[in-house]
Amino acid sequence: MARGETLYESLGGGRVRCTACARYCELACGQDGLCGVRGNDGGRLGLRAYGRVIAGHVDPIEKKPAVHYRPGSRVYSIATAGCNWLCSYCQNHDISQRRRVEGAEMSPRDVADAAVAAGADGIAYTYNEPTIFVEFARDCGLEAHRRGLYNAFVSNGYATPEAVGVMAEFLDCITVDFKGNAEPQFMRRHIGVPDPAPIFETLLRIRDTTRIHIEITDLVVPGIGDDPAHCRRLCEFVHDELGRDTPVHFLAFHPDYRMLDVPRTPASTLEAHHAIARDVGLRHAYVGNVPGHALESTYCPSCGEAVVERDGFAVTAWRLGEGNRCACGEAIPIVGAPPAGRRRPLRVLP
Repeated sequence: MARGETLYESLGGGRVRCTACARYCELACGQDGLCGVRGNDGGRLGLRAYGRVIAGHVDPIEKKPAVHYRPGSRVYSIATAGCNWLCSYCQNHDISQRRRVEGAEMSPRDVADAAVAAGADGIAYTYNEPTIFVEFARDCGLEAHRRGLYNAFVSNGYATPEAVGVMAEFLDCITVDFKGNAEPQFMRRHIGVPDPAPIFETLLRIRDTTRIHIEITDLVVPGIGDDPAHCRRLCEFVHDELGRDTPVHFLAFHPDYRMLDVPRTPASTLEAHHAIARDVGLRHAYVGNVPGHALESTYCPSCGEAVVERDGFAVTAWRLGEGNRCACGEAIPIVGAPPAGRRRPLRVLP
């Protein structure tokens, strides 16, 4: 795919079908897709948000959350306006639910330069769904690689084979959030997505056609998106199709946007989901959005030692030796190790 091209196919008569996300919006001339930033410009699909960055911040990679990829590193996080989902609880709704193109003009080189100037180790495409601006992300990502930076997506996974093909050109890490255990009724009512099947298909295609590091998250919404049976089915998919060492994060919901009447997720609910994951056979399950919780840390699946301790988004202790092996000899599937002197004093323990 050459630079400047976008993911679409012509339907004739000036109509086009967008092939970036699983909605496959069919658009007449002048019509925008549901995301609000991809539209039919005279019989060709244009990415109107190309080069328009609405947010840019430096975050720890653990905030994405990704805890088995380059721990302790920092990412320059960017977003455009728009999204292909309509989450009624989105904490970034002021960005994602805008259906107009806004933001500072930045070329891919500008984005990579900003990441280097900020002292970041990589670039994360986040806050809204990066699949809707995957062509811009790809161009930024290639510039990032030239500077020795990595690239990470924080995604809902509602993509297409064509989009995964573009990801394969530049992406190093992806976290895919199922939200509410991918329970179909929850997704239809609170996200505006009729069928979660494309998320599973995207993950299988990433597994089969790329070398992208995968982590799974599930935002557990109390009372309406916390069914243990759906959690078990999700965990069984991850275990059977992605592997028992795939990290899985169960995240606490907090009231936001149009769901202010739903309370925060109790820690006990997250712990119950964590127990299901371990019962299924997943070896690295985590509880998130509960700073200081013991299940933020990584434990050796062989001896039970806390080999990486975390407090919120900070790595506070590192007990892995060469090859990221525990003292008992078990290799922990974490890519990289914390940079020296990053963020807060790090205890590297024997």
